[in-house]
Parts: sequence; C-alpha cells; structure tokens
Amino acid sequence: MIVRIVKMGFVPDQIDAFLEIFEQNKDKIRNFEGCNHVELLRDINQTNQFFTYSHWESEAHLNNYRNSTLFKSVWANTKNKFNQKPEAWSVEQGQS
Repeated sequence: MIVRIVKMGFVPDQIDAFLEIFEQNKDKIRNFEGCNHVELLRDINQTNQFFTYSHWESEAHLNNYRNSTLFKSVWANTKNKFNQKPEAWSVEQGQS
C-alpha cells in the first residue's frame, strides 16, 4: 500500500473555496480505482496549512489517478489558491 501525503498552504481568503472543492470531490477521489482512503487534515498552529492523506493499493493506481481528468480538474481549481509551493510524499505503510 502507498500512502500519499500532500502539504498545501493557501492564501487565507481562498481557504473556503478550497474546502468547497475538496467537499465536492472527496467522494469521487475515494471511489477512484485503487483508492482506499482519503482525508483532509488541517495544521492546528498554521490554519492556512492543509494536508491530504490518502491510501492507494499501488503506485500504479496513484499514478492513474494523477493522470486522470478528475485530478487535473481538481488540481487546476486548487493550485491557484496556494501561497506556497505544495510538497508531496509517497511512502509505504510500515508495520505497527
């Protein structure tokens, strides 16, 4: 399983617009082939900082999503709201 973490910082007056985009698309992302989980986290100390946290069956599934029209649409409507360059990590889930 691949865990994808994306850190995003937003212009403060664009946060509500981003939250609306996420709300409108979260179920579509969750239902994308190979996605087992997606959630949005917010930094408690820097309220304009958000993280998406998603689980993918494989790197191929994640890449299929990243090349999809769904991702391209969501990203196009999100990236113009950033106040910093997003950061992303793909990691394998360790044993607990």
